[in-house]
Amino acid sequence: MASRRFFARHPIASGMLAPAILGVAAIATLPWALSPGPHTADTELTASVTECHDMVTVSVAGRNDTPRAGTTKMLVGADGKDLPAALSSDYRSDWVDPVVNAPSGSVDKGSYAAVYIAYPANMDSYDDAVNVGVANTESVMRQIQTACPNTKFAITGYSEGADVARRVAMNVGHQQADADGGYSIVDPSNVVGVVILADAGRAAGQGPFPGAKNPFTNPDGFDTKYQNGTTATPGRGAVTNTGGDDFGTLAGKVAAFCSDGDLTCAAPQNISLLQLVVNLGRQLNIDGLEKNGLTPATGQDVAVTLGRIATDAFAMIQSQPNWMQGDQTFLDVLLTVSDPSHKPGTKVQAPAKAESISADTMSPLAYLPKKVFKEIVGLIVTNQNTIPVVMSDPYNLTLAPNGKGHHFDYWRDANPANGKPLTSAEYAAAWLTELAKQAQAGQSIDPTTKPDSVLSSAGTGKPSATPTPSGTPTPSGAPATPAATTPATTTEPLADTESATETTAPEPSTDAATTSAPTTTLPVTPVDTPESSTTAESPAATPTTSPAATTTTTSAPATPVRGTTE
Repeated sequence: MASRRFFARHPIASGMLAPAILGVAAIATLPWALSPGPHTADTELTASVTECHDMVTVSVAGRNDTPRAGTTKMLVGADGKDLPAALSSDYRSDWVDPVVNAPSGSVDKGSYAAVYIAYPANMDSYDDAVNVGVANTESVMRQIQTACPNTKFAITGYSEGADVARRVAMNVGHQQADADGGYSIVDPSNVVGVVILADAGRAAGQGPFPGAKNPFTNPDGFDTKYQNGTTATPGRGAVTNTGGDDFGTLAGKVAAFCSDGDLTCAAPQNISLLQLVVNLGRQLNIDGLEKNGLTPATGQDVAVTLGRIATDAFAMIQSQPNWMQGDQTFLDVLLTVSDPSHKPGTKVQAPAKAESISADTMSPLAYLPKKVFKEIVGLIVTNQNTIPVVMSDPYNLTLAPNGKGHHFDYWRDANPANGKPLTSAEYAAAWLTELAKQAQAGQSIDPTTKPDSVLSSAGTGKPSATPTPSGTPTPSGAPATPAATTPATTTEPLADTESATETTAPEPSTDAATTSAPTTTLPVTPVDTPESSTTAESPAATPTTSPAATTTTTSAPATPVRGTTE
């Protein structure tokens, strides 16, 4: 039975079995003396999308935490060419592994696999990096579905990767089927779950399970409660105008966790000056500024960006002849044009009409006193929380070293006394495990639908055993590095691998100082959203609780010494 299941999943192996046996027999008859000496051929195979699984979790880690071609053995497509992804057995993320590898020990070998998406994962330009991440994720999912039409998908992302995962989930959930019933990415019904940790694009007041029947307690179809009560984490993501909580047909299949105090996803309202800094940071080379400081090159980058924003601001004002009479302030205009999604020439609102005397008969300067008053009032009202946030030291509050910042709470936020028995990471792991079990019990994969393809020899270098995710979240929601607990994980490769690898993190330590967390940069006086950062990053110790729905144990992630990847 086991062998039949193996060949059902590996049609290429069955097709090559007979010739292989004959070849072995022929070789055995040759005199061993004909061989000039020992020969060590490279027989290691690269994982291919043609190796089908009941369920695949597509994972996007945080800043500087990503597979890299030439260093990591990459997944290959049906044509044998490298894809921007690697199996979790070939790439390790100390923060995300505990979640995405949890199902491996609870389902049959070969039924489940997790892959990591390769993308810039940097802050050279936050939005550019995220956009590439979205494109790469959708491309990999598309190729897996083409090779394995019955495979179910889960999408997981943390910090900068959470922004990527949310945008992909929204794109999938809002697809329209074509005339033949096909979809440009994947069939939304094949996406069974989405896990997002520390999303910089989170909508204000969004509950942990947007679109679910019980948006504060559990996703649809999973009865285990995440928490008691119906209170959402206050605030919203630091990166505005990138989506929100409308996941279309995936509503109810999403778990979006945000810790109170993690300013990447829980920034308070009325911090317009800080929001302006965040918008600016999304367009600057933050990595260069962090590494080199203000140099002629980085200074030119800042000057060009500021000049473009100022030019767009005055152009917007000039396009509204009655702007002086309106309620829109100059700060409103700056916030609009500084948003990377802004397209020059866009108007925010129609200019207000003159209240008494026609604008044709009154000089715009006549409205100056009233306009100045509105500017002052607007500045005060829209920055009520700016000073409290600045005084709280937003960088350390969110991304403090040694995993002390709130961006790493997801691996230590259990609170059994108050109705929250599992950490966010443990809960996500338990849910993905249940989804993997359901996928395995569902319709069998039809191997005849897979394209014929031969696995290519691994030539992209050895897998990175201990990736150095230095997560420095950025103003646009870059991920931070979790202080975490790592459930024992058994990694199931997409490729034909003899045995799964099992990684068990060491016993969590209560001394946060023993681990070093990644730095993430948030556009506020660099408030990083953790993921993997340019500094050594390692999860902070946290108590572990074994998820009720899984057979995996969760423990604080190993205390990896993550080097700078920049």
